[in-house]
Amino acid sequence: MASGGGSNFRSILEAIEDGALPMRCVLLVTSTPSAGALGIARAHGVPAKVVRPSALPDESAFARTLLDLFAQHNAEVVALAGYLKKIPASVVAAFPRRIVNIHPALLPRHGGKGLYGRRVHAAVLAAGDHESGATVHFVDEGYDTGPIIQQARVPVLPHDTAATLAARVLKAEHKLYPRVLRLLAENRVNVQGRTVTVS
Repeated sequence: MASGGGSNFRSILEAIEDGALPMRCVLLVTSTPSAGALGIARAHGVPAKVVRPSALPDESAFARTLLDLFAQHNAEVVALAGYLKKIPASVVAAFPRRIVNIHPALLPRHGGKGLYGRRVHAAVLAAGDHESGATVHFVDEGYDTGPIIQQARVPVLPHDTAATLAARVLKAEHKLYPRVLRLLAENRVNVQGRTVTVS
């Protein structure tokens, strides 16, 4: 699921095509008709569907639409790759520990409602942090609050702007996300409460 340009989506597809990720992408869902991810899906032969929550009567209709799509395409894992809409609780419940998200900061710092894209990197700089990075976590009912699976750390340099930091973090995201998805595909991720271990 992606709302924007889809660079993480592309990195996942490339990892699949290179044989580094033993998964198959069965569907792209986007909330944005102009999302760059749609062009990536076309180029890689991935079915795509635009689902605009604002065009549906309520959250339960949004949830039913997603669950119907996932069932039609036999989806087993859902990867949020720059998806900017909150996943309904009923969808989270239907895919326990099978929905993951990547966030461009070291959670639990600089996460939550409204913190996405450049806003995250601006917050890191405003806080005077010496490092940032990327976090892949399981999705729960909150914003960026699910158990953390793995993180990649990136230094914050003295003359960084939100744009330069974002570019450095994005490179880390492109390596981290396919690696974590591979761990999931190989059933190597174990969760006890909020503690995640990798076997």
